[in-house]
Amino acid sequence: MTTATNVTTQQQTRPSAAAKPVRWAADAVAAMREGARLRLDYSARSLWSVDRMIEDIRRESAPYAAVETVLRGFGAYAGEVIVRQTGGEWWASGGDHWVRTPDGRLWDPVEEARRCYTGDGSLRLLCRDASSGTARP
Repeated sequence: MTTATNVTTQQQTRPSAAAKPVRWAADAVAAMREGARLRLDYSARSLWSVDRMIEDIRRESAPYAAVETVLRGFGAYAGEVIVRQTGGEWWASGGDHWVRTPDGRLWDPVEEARRCYTGDGSLRLLCRDASSGTARP
């Protein structure tokens, strides 16, 4: 990940930095409502369901290329949950998107969704840590 200093000099703020991830999150919410009959309400609690959905996809052994867009949407959704829970904001640099919480830390929920797919991450725990001020290893 780019250092915080580098991100600071290249950062874009809402609405431009948020435009893509907000759209990706809304697409994920619509897809889950339509396809899985799952209502995502941008609450921290809803991330339990998202983590479970990613686990189900992983168990089906879907190739990463086939689920990349879905994972990006789930990550953006988790980022929007963090933004709403903490008062954070989306930052963008070089095509990557992060959430910056009011304490100045950067979080990468899209990458965390990818880690969930490999069995190494949790969007629920990322949100908990971002909301409580706890650093993730």
